[in-house]
Amino acid sequence: MSEASQKTGAFFGRRKGKKLRSGQDDLIQNLLPAIRVIPGSAPSSQFPNADARETWLEIGFGGGEHLAHQARTHRDINFIGCEPFVNGMAKLLAAIDHEKLGNIRVWDDDVTKLLPTLPDASFDRVYILYPDPWPKRRQRKRRLVSDEMLTTLARIMKPGGELRFASDIDDYIGWVLTRVLRSKHFRWTAKRADDWRKPYEGWPGTRYEAKAIREGRVPSYLTFVRV
Repeated sequence: MSEASQKTGAFFGRRKGKKLRSGQDDLIQNLLPAIRVIPGSAPSSQFPNADARETWLEIGFGGGEHLAHQARTHRDINFIGCEPFVNGMAKLLAAIDHEKLGNIRVWDDDVTKLLPTLPDASFDRVYILYPDPWPKRRQRKRRLVSDEMLTTLARIMKPGGELRFASDIDDYIGWVLTRVLRSKHFRWTAKRADDWRKPYEGWPGTRYEAKAIREGRVPSYLTFVRV
């Protein structure tokens, strides 16, 4: 039985935390619909400046710190961010509104509903950063990275595109490596230990990473290339 067929729940946890402030609620009601990804459409077609621009995807952006940093640093790149947690979405929307980050589009539902609708070779880079590790044995089937997910990502990524995965949970790192190394679609780029110990170039850090370091866990940063 495949990992996908064994899944009994979403790969993410709760959808909403504390009550939104009025300004956040206004962004959810008004800005979110205006920049929500349209399923079935080419990602590049959903931006005003799509010609010859790369498109990067971040799955599960949390509070949006990394995504906003990338978007403001790379104004010539288009970004799609997926996050079902309403409070995290509200934080990113506030940054988009305040900084006029017109190169971001978002998806606020389960990413597994969106990805199958997207055309082949849609993305030049994909980030999966500090996803929920679902550490208990009975929960591991809910982990985002699976053989089936890698096949899906391979389809929507361009040849030569990068898949970046970061986590502070050793068991999840091993889980991902096992699945990538048996995949025909991806190649792990590491040649020495420091290649996965060092953060990515221009890495801004995230609040999840800061918490992990405070609690004594060591993050790993994996980079895979779509072959």
